[in-house]
Amino acid sequence: MPKTAIIDIETAGCDFDSLDEVSKEYLLKFAEGDEEENEVKESLSFFPVTAQVVAIGLSEFETDKNYVIYQNGPEPAAPLKENEAVFVPAKDETGLLQLFWSKLKDYQKIVTFNGRGFDCPFLMIRSAINKIKPGKNLMPNRYASDTTHIDLLDRLTFYGSTRRRFSLHMWCKAFSIESPKEGEVSGYQVKDLFGQGKYLEIARYCLGDIVATKKLYEYWEKYINI
Repeated sequence: MPKTAIIDIETAGCDFDSLDEVSKEYLLKFAEGDEEENEVKESLSFFPVTAQVVAIGLSEFETDKNYVIYQNGPEPAAPLKENEAVFVPAKDETGLLQLFWSKLKDYQKIVTFNGRGFDCPFLMIRSAINKIKPGKNLMPNRYASDTTHIDLLDRLTFYGSTRRRFSLHMWCKAFSIESPKEGEVSGYQVKDLFGQGKYLEIARYCLGDIVATKKLYEYWEKYINI
């Protein structure tokens, strides 16, 4: 029986001062004033050329299995089973991506929320940067009826036909799904948490995103997918 994986990633941008001068000049080219410069520096986590993947969540749609692969630094650590998930440590981004592609080979379909706009291009580019060939094409034809990637942001907005796209939080609230965005951690904190070595906090936050996306997909399948 074909299996479906719900996936989500967390990323951490590099320090702006670590970039070469040409890159700094390029990024700040249109920034006017300190406020806009700070906005540019804080946005580095959004781009695969200036950030790395620090956690990847994977939830199996057909079962209650949830996994989060996360960077844990060079110190050896064992997988941790905690309530509804298994947290699998990796010493660096290369190891994290290798574990992810090895795990994803068991699945025939993936589901994301804004995965085409963020997670999937990010995973494929970061894999290439780490000299890892992706095990699957995460960006197939978005309009094909038999696509192997269901991006819920595409489907819920009917491929951008609606006036606004809305966030995962707002879609969850609309369908009475518990939002992962109401916890103590937000996506904007991931870079700082990573720098502080709070790796499991990032992994737990990632788990919340995949659990919510899974519930949103269940809702879409039951009430909207015709």
